Amino acid sequence: MIHGVEIKTLVTHSDERGFFREVIRTTDDFFKEGFAQWSHTMTHTGAAKAWHIHQRQTDWWYVAIGAVKVALYDLRKDSPTFGKLEEYFLGEPYDAQVIKVPPGVAHGYKILQGPAHLFYITSQLYDASDEGRLPHDDPKIGYDWTKGPEIK
Repeated sequence: MIHGVEIKTLVTHSDERGFFREVIRTTDDFFKEGFAQWSHTMTHTGAAKAWHIHQRQTDWWYVAIGAVKVALYDLRKDSPTFGKLEEYFLGEPYDAQVIKVPPGVAHGYKILQGPAHLFYITSQLYDASDEGRLPHDDPKIGYDWTKGPEIK
């Protein structure tokens, strides 16, 4: 796992009325960087948003509706996982989870089933000077957002 990336598996309490799921508590060690802003984005099936990177801000992502493939790439030269690429799957067909993305880790996602609703909390208020972007096809990362599932 990329250094500093964390996954919190959520507990769901279901009955005949539906379910209740607690996502994050301020007392979670997972959430020690703290809350500054809560945002919601909706993205249509097949769309990808990548690459995005922060130098100071931590993100926590939760997909409430739809299915999302998340890709992370560690750009921190002093990290033990520098250059590591990982994929995660969030949303309705998968285990209920929140992913924590630390500063210096490039992140993006592709909608597998949508529209998808991604809720994200950030540790800092929006600051244009901390909003980094890389091209979706950055050759240093070498990730193909158009590839489908591996045929086995």
